[in-house]
Amino acid sequence: MKKIHLFITAAIIWGIPGFTLTTKGISAYLTQPKSDIWWLLLITAIVLASFFFMFRKIVNRYSNRIMSLPQTNNILQTFPPRGWILLLFMMSLGILLRFIPNIPTSFTACFYTGLGPMLILSAVNFLTHAKK
Repeated sequence: MKKIHLFITAAIIWGIPGFTLTTKGISAYLTQPKSDIWWLLLITAIVLASFFFMFRKIVNRYSNRIMSLPQTNNILQTFPPRGWILLLFMMSLGILLRFIPNIPTSFTACFYTGLGPMLILSAVNFLTHAKK
């Protein structure tokens, strides 16, 4: 695979869950009482900021790694082993959250609406790094 394909793979791996989480988060927001919205938006902003700084570092690190690789690569080289472990952990945590009963929709609204857009932004950043 060419390097550009590794960047596209990374963007897909981060972007699809980001879109899914954003959609679920917005749906959860629509069920919230209007009197709670401003608190939920404040919490969502904190979640957004937290993931922005965390994911920005990760995307830059992984993008630099991809750029340092030879021109032809294996798809598994998109992320280092530690990156694949991180992805598996995040996916497992997401699946686990779906099976925990009585999670408030306010949590889903804040957390998913904060995490989802940052995953999408990270996917866009992978594509931006591919053009460099």
